[in-house]
Order: sequence, then structure tokens, then C-alpha cells
Amino acid sequence: MKVLIDTDPGMDDAMAISLAHKSSAISIVALTAVTGNLPSDRTAANVLRVLDMLGAPQMPVAQGRILPIGGDYPSDPFSHGSDGLAESSFPLSRRALDPRGAAQLIVDTVNANAGEITICGLGPLTNIADALAIDPSLPSKVTKLAIIGGSFGVTPYSWSQATGDNPTSEWNMFVDPEAAHIVFNAGFQLLAVGLDVATHPSINFRPADLERLSQSDTAEAKFALRVVNFVQSRGYQSYCSLIDSAAIGAVINPSLVTTETVRCDVATEGKLTRGMTVVDRRNHHRWEDLPQIEIAIDFDYDSFLTLVTDELSR
Repeated sequence: MKVLIDTDPGMDDAMAISLAHKSSAISIVALTAVTGNLPSDRTAANVLRVLDMLGAPQMPVAQGRILPIGGDYPSDPFSHGSDGLAESSFPLSRRALDPRGAAQLIVDTVNANAGEITICGLGPLTNIADALAIDPSLPSKVTKLAIIGGSFGVTPYSWSQATGDNPTSEWNMFVDPEAAHIVFNAGFQLLAVGLDVATHPSINFRPADLERLSQSDTAEAKFALRVVNFVQSRGYQSYCSLIDSAAIGAVINPSLVTTETVRCDVATEGKLTRGMTVVDRRNHHRWEDLPQIEIAIDFDYDSFLTLVTDELSR
């Protein structure tokens, strides 16, 4: 399966790219860098660093706009370290960025692989919204858009682990809700893996997983352990290292995720609600004009953790 990864590395993005690279079930054909955990010039540089770490072949990597569609770039309350990669101190890559911007690379890649490519959105949806402005027919050419994004009220972790800078939102939605609104309404076959499952305690690495990683000599396993140690030293749980990998896992093996079809859109204003993914669950008077998407409501955490540990240790 061909995938294009739109990403904002970020520690968990780097882990997700590693998982995608190691998996024989999918093939990365391009990556685009978006402003999210860091501005897009820094996330683009980190994509290249991660590809170097993986010893990955040359592939197109493009940078998106610096500022979100909404204008301001909010301050991330969660630190990924000064380098965005858990203080890994990877050297600057000698790989060159694609001269096209991220949006144009998305359009060109999808059109070159129409009907056989999945987009994995691991950050805010700015680049994908910009690509839609160039080619509004993109959703008909993509088999699926799988994103890490949103908080849907399926489990208590959808609010207790809220990552946006208000009480109701998830970080990827909060950074650019205008872009998310555009993408949700564009007609993609959209799967949203939200905080409900991506921050569930059962997604924490099990002791046996960490032991297996510690016995492996792969660069990916060593990086994973660095990230786990980094987040745990700051009082967070190890799921923080695996959030974005949940979307990649759901693409590698769709049976990992249980989904529900809902009517949902993204709030673009309100001090308390900007970036909130609003689901209309009413039995009567439901707004049927809201976009229809699939959301993750449960996850096979044990199989997912085995998949991640197997691939990163291999």
C-alpha cells in the first residue's frame, strides 16, 4: 500500500515514520512537513534527520507554510525537547527538500498514484487543506485519509488527556481548526484516531516491550527507548511516544481499530471551544449536513504494541 505522510516531528511523529518505514505492508512515497509541534521549517529538517536515522532511500520531502490558515501559531504546552526529537542531537541532514511546497507535492503525488494511495495526517491539517485549494477533487483519488486528531468523548481520556491549549481540544485540531474544518468537509474517506484511543493507558509500552527494545541494536529501537525515557522523566506516560503511531498502525492493519460513523465538524471560534471536534449524537434534530467521518472507538492495544515492538526491533 502506498502512503503519503504529512507530519510535524515531534517525537511521536518520528516513531510513526519509523514504524511506517519498517513495515512491509506499506510503502512511503512522499512526506510533507507541517507546522505543529514545531514550525514547518524545523519539522521539515526533522523529517530529513529521521530518514537519515532510518537509512531510508531518497524520497520527496516538502515543507508547508509556516503559519496556520487561521494566522497565529499557538504555543505547545507539551515539550518535545529543544530539537523536537527528545534531545537526540541528530546532525543536520544533507538531503535536500523538494523544491515544490508541501501542498503541491501532495497534489502531484496523489495524482500520480490516484486510486491507490492513502494519506496519513499526523499533524495539523494545514498542508492538506492547502492541497485541496489546488485540487478540490483530491478526496476522490485517495483511498483513505487517516489522521491523528480530535477528541470525541468515547472514553474519559478524550478530555483528561486533552492536548490543545484549552479544556476541550486536541493539539492537531487546535493549531489550525480552519484547516481541519476544510478537510473534514472535503469528502475524504476519513478515519480520525483521537485522544480517546491514542492516549488510552493500554497503549503504554508493556515492560516486556521495553525489554525487547533494549535487547535490539536497531537505531529505531534505541530511539524509541530514548523517547520513552524523555517523556517519563517529565512525568508523562510512554503512550506519548506512540500517539501518532496509532494512525500508522490502523493503516498497516485495519483490524486493529474499531470505528463508528458519526456526524462531526470542528469549531473554529470560542475561547473554550476553538479546535473542538463536535459530534452530533442526538436521536432527534441531528444536523445531517455535518460531515460524516469514521472515528476510532476502540483499539487492539496488545496487538498494536506487539506490531510496534516487532517492527522497531527487527
